[in-house]
Amino acid sequence: MKVVFLEEVEGTARTGDVKNVADGFARNFLLPRKLAAPANDHYIAIAQAKAGKEARRQDRLDEEARAHVFPKIDGRSLRIEVRVGEQGKLFGSVTARDIAEALQAETRVELEHRQIDLKEPIRELGSREVAVKITRNVIANVTVQVDPIGGVVETEAPAEAAGVEASAVETGEEAEVEPEEPEAVAEEATPEAVMEEEVEPESRTELSTGEEEAQAETEGN
Repeated sequence: MKVVFLEEVEGTARTGDVKNVADGFARNFLLPRKLAAPANDHYIAIAQAKAGKEARRQDRLDEEARAHVFPKIDGRSLRIEVRVGEQGKLFGSVTARDIAEALQAETRVELEHRQIDLKEPIRELGSREVAVKITRNVIANVTVQVDPIGGVVETEAPAEAAGVEASAVETGEEAEVEPEEPEAVAEEATPEAVMEEEVEPESRTELSTGEEEAQAETEGN
């Protein structure tokens, strides 16, 4: 369906644009919300009038931004401190919201995180250029420097690992000591077993000798 946009639809069209869109998108979304209308002469004239009005408003916003806001933001360097581990990895990340808050704290210019053009959160130390969309047509650039808090890299994680290794060593020593008791019992039991084995054959031999003497006397009689 061919429609004319009466309002801006982000990522799709601006006010006054005439485009072909899917029938379902037009009937279920654009037309019921009065974001667009059938592209006839009547609605095109309405859309163009709104577009002209919007363009004049945007020009005023751009002029004010260039005069008052752009000089406060463009070229500014921001230093954001974060917790960092020994491998230089951040505990967390620096987001667009963090940058917007840091800029507002320094410049007193209210900014939304959507105005910070950050494709993904920052997860590494160092500096980088970040674009700030003051208005649609006025864009400033800032340098964001990410440093460890107080310039110190934290070492809690390695300390915890060392504690785990120490515990493992202690556990190993206890494991080596525990088998000593069964070994001691085994050593005490061994002589008794040997004595029993030594005594029993002698008893059997004495009984056997007695039987032979008794048998010899019987034969002699």
